[in-house]
Amino acid sequence: MSYNLKIYMLALVSFLVGTSEFIIAGILDKVSDDLGVSVAAAGQLITVFSLAYGFGTPFLIAVAAKVDRKKLMLYALSVFIVGNVAAFLFSGFGALIVSRVIVALSSGVFVVTSFTVAAKLAPAEKQGSAIATLTMGFSTALIVGVPLGRLVASTYDWKVVFGGMGLLGLLALLLIAFAIPKTDGEQPVPLRDQLKLLKNPKIVFALGITFFWIGGYSITNTYISPFLLNITGMSEKFVSIALLAFGIASLIGSKLGGFGTDRWGFKPTLVTGMLLHVAWLVVISFAAHSPWLMFPLLMLWALSAWSSSPTQQYYLISLAPEATGIMLSLNTSVVQLAFAAGAGIGGVVVEGVSLTAVTWIGAAGVAVAALMSAAAFGYLRVGAASRAARKEARAGKINA
Repeated sequence: MSYNLKIYMLALVSFLVGTSEFIIAGILDKVSDDLGVSVAAAGQLITVFSLAYGFGTPFLIAVAAKVDRKKLMLYALSVFIVGNVAAFLFSGFGALIVSRVIVALSSGVFVVTSFTVAAKLAPAEKQGSAIATLTMGFSTALIVGVPLGRLVASTYDWKVVFGGMGLLGLLALLLIAFAIPKTDGEQPVPLRDQLKLLKNPKIVFALGITFFWIGGYSITNTYISPFLLNITGMSEKFVSIALLAFGIASLIGSKLGGFGTDRWGFKPTLVTGMLLHVAWLVVISFAAHSPWLMFPLLMLWALSAWSSSPTQQYYLISLAPEATGIMLSLNTSVVQLAFAAGAGIGGVVVEGVSLTAVTWIGAAGVAVAALMSAAAFGYLRVGAASRAARKEARAGKINA
């Protein structure tokens, strides 16, 4: 079996894991109504998930460093099944929070391990595309998983979504068991040694880019379903179609980001994608009340937002190629902490300002990431140097 096919199989399982993470945003209003909590409170399920994912993943990855990567993915999927079945069987907001923590921890271990395996399976010159293919699995969760989950929740009950993911988890378990080869574990890396990477200012700055980029994205994305229903005025059916359109564009954006990284380099691809991300969020805020304009704008937003995922991960790997697993683990933690921060800030904005403000606040977060990227790659310094050169030239003319 070719390495390409194996990576696509990993991407297929990533689709399921991605659906389990993103689905709450797609059914937020359903969960809110059924459990008798506010939309902002229901949004904190994303915060809890992300915090557990972000803080728990590095610890679990360090503890399980010596475990064969294939076995580790199988263990993670087993726990993933338990967490989703618990969400299906038990009632109450508290029980749902506990199940989300279980799913978050298992998802974190699987995601980091799968990226490590993909990087080892692919040739060096194809690592950008391999990472993009795995990211495509998460994008596909937005294309199929979230809209389908929304449809199931509308037709039956939102709990059926989690029961279905538990069953699909069993199929994913079999797929990994038969399709993915054994991959040796690594030497255990204590958390204190992992954190030593944070002494490198370039790495800290790069992780800051991830935080503001994902945080800005999360502020808007967490509340996208209520936004489309209450602000744009879409019907239940149109919201599902809009989420489908969003997901299709996410898939294309992810592949475009991988292609751009391999073809033009990660620097221009990352900065351009983030600047477009900011632009489309601002435009969405102006077109918020037009359902027909919202369809193409959602796709443009998703296209630009997801193009940065494989590119940013490639950039981080390039900063510490000797510690790929640790870098991916740290980045995954920052991603989840950013999702938590975005959901939390979005909840405050929704309760304290208005639902319409989430696009503006989200755009501001991504704008910070774009500026940080430009600074990290020397684009801003080049501009400053050019201005300094012009001043020196003018001074020379005056003196002459």
